[in-house]
Amino acid sequence: MSEAQPTQKANLALAILPSVLLQAAFFVVPLVMTGLLSFQETKSYMLVWSWNLKTWGDVFSNLYYWSIIASTLVMSGITVLLCLLFGFPIAYGLATRFPNAQGNIKILLIFAFLTDSVLKIFGWALFLDHSGVANYLLTAVGLPPLPGWVIFSRAATLLGMVYSLLPFTIFTIFLSVEMLDKSLLRAAYDCGASKWRAFWEVTLPLCKNGLFAGAMLVFVLSLGTFLESKILGGGKTPMVAELIRQTFETRVNWPLGSALTLVTIFITVATILLFSRISDLRAREARK
Repeated sequence: MSEAQPTQKANLALAILPSVLLQAAFFVVPLVMTGLLSFQETKSYMLVWSWNLKTWGDVFSNLYYWSIIASTLVMSGITVLLCLLFGFPIAYGLATRFPNAQGNIKILLIFAFLTDSVLKIFGWALFLDHSGVANYLLTAVGLPPLPGWVIFSRAATLLGMVYSLLPFTIFTIFLSVEMLDKSLLRAAYDCGASKWRAFWEVTLPLCKNGLFAGAMLVFVLSLGTFLESKILGGGKTPMVAELIRQTFETRVNWPLGSALTLVTIFITVATILLFSRISDLRAREARK
């Protein structure tokens, strides 16, 4: 047994080595390079290796950057709440009301991930435009057209974010509902619980992991959205991802873009750890 253990460990190390190298090449190395760039500066649109804290001082002293970050966090939080609000009933209905169409439902959910986001966002822009399909249908049935503030507004940006990220919530919740132990529900009904009480005390707690996974996935992805604010928002509701893109491409200020990227990553990781900690504490209290 003692001779077999080193061999097993060596085989395990060889098995995970490709994954470690892949993550190091495409995640760790770019992250380290981003950190190094944040300590440089630019002069005449040229990168200067100066090794100072000037860029970080600019980030922490400029309220404009933090206002955009705060606005992005608010928009992401609202997106998460709306995705959970709409995603849970849809996922629950698909998993419980159509048991014979599980395979087709999964294919449709996967197809939603494969649809190009640019096409979806431009489709909404054409739909909500003043001379678009929405106003045509409304006027055709005798209703007033959409208000002028709908397109190129924060509401349109939020609509695009929810539409793009809702499939992620539906898919994670759908999997958690599908894996429920139906015998627990039957036991709750046998004990005299109503459908609503069984749902509230059995189904919903057992779907907690799917809800949490969907919420975190939508939150992380929403921080990186920029097409929705640029196209549907008309640039009036800037997001941190669009700010970073403009900093890299338009202003050609790589150190500032790198610093803003690291700040966004830090806020994202801190938020995930905070909610994970809160979830663990609640789980421990429930077990007591």
